[in-house]
Amino acid sequence: MELKLPDSVARARELTSYSAEPEGLRPGHRVRVLVDGVETFPAMLAAIQRARRYVHLETYILKADKVGRLFAAALSERARAGVQVRLMYDGFGAFPLSSVYLADMRRAGVETLEYRPVGGRRWTWKRWLRRDHRKILVVDGLRGFVGGINIADDYAPRELGGKNWRDTHCQVEGPIVADLESLFRSTWHHAGGAPYPPFPRSADESAAIPGSELALVLALDDRGRRSGIRRHIIHALARARNAVWINNAYFVPDRALRRAFRAAAGRGIDVRIIVPGASDVRSVQWAGEYTYAGLLRGGVRLYQWLEAHMHAKTIVIDDAWSMIGSYNLDYVSLFWNMEVVVEIVGEPTAARLRDLFLADAGRCRELALDTWQRRSPFRRFLSWLFYRFRRLM
Repeated sequence: MELKLPDSVARARELTSYSAEPEGLRPGHRVRVLVDGVETFPAMLAAIQRARRYVHLETYILKADKVGRLFAAALSERARAGVQVRLMYDGFGAFPLSSVYLADMRRAGVETLEYRPVGGRRWTWKRWLRRDHRKILVVDGLRGFVGGINIADDYAPRELGGKNWRDTHCQVEGPIVADLESLFRSTWHHAGGAPYPPFPRSADESAAIPGSELALVLALDDRGRRSGIRRHIIHALARARNAVWINNAYFVPDRALRRAFRAAAGRGIDVRIIVPGASDVRSVQWAGEYTYAGLLRGGVRLYQWLEAHMHAKTIVIDDAWSMIGSYNLDYVSLFWNMEVVVEIVGEPTAARLRDLFLADAGRCRELALDTWQRRSPFRRFLSWLFYRFRRLM
């Protein structure tokens, strides 16, 4: 007689099959999807203001603009209150950064660290290209933030003087917050920051949240492990049954990813990808456009964002599996950048990202193969030319 599993157990096994490392998934997480700077910045600032033990912030871009000054004030206030505050930013992404801005925070007790300064003494091509592209905030081991949003006015709404870039971040509560802290600490020490011991975990930090989602932190580091995030994406694509919906800011997929997209579409899966219509890095957009015709012929649906820059990096598959983080589907993320994503297995986050994707798609122009093939010879040439340099952009 065949043993029939309870529905809940069978569903759990079905959901975890989307992950390339189901044994690494940890239960007990509450995930809040944050849309644009208008939701993300207040949530991050509120978490910082509630800090009692430590605040660790890691970002690629850090600007001394309105948003940057809000964060500097919040970090400085907590440092003066006796909270351990550490701020790490990338030397290229934050260049140039006001020395006065940094000095004010240091006087308040904030420890700051520049990851691989531009023009450093140990300059090599590898050191130049390996950038810290992660966006991590960890507060007291209780709340973690991951996504695509940097500390800059670009993500603020226009009425507050920003550029209103479209992006997605998330706030996570649960056991993987400790993994985000461990990742920050490892990078801090590796980049030359003053050593600090691991923080003891409280009972609140260790407790799983009942009835919540499974999650896993995936990171690309400076130690040669470069294909882990892509492997998880390809694994999930191979197990898709209904829909694969993606937002990606710098979309220049390698051959393996393009094959996986076309294979999913060939199985009848609804594969849709939103890309920028006018990127802030036009060379990357032109390089990515070289791949569009092949994807369209393979049944993949492509949408161009028509408003301010699309900077989000999210994937949702079958209302079951999601990924939110800093990872772009390009060669720089694959080969060079330090990146971090959260893989989430569960229906609440997937449903939220599904609804968000549908809203985004309504603000896009869908590309048609016949129209796309009639674009100007000059635009075709640009695509061909910049695709040749895809590993460096």
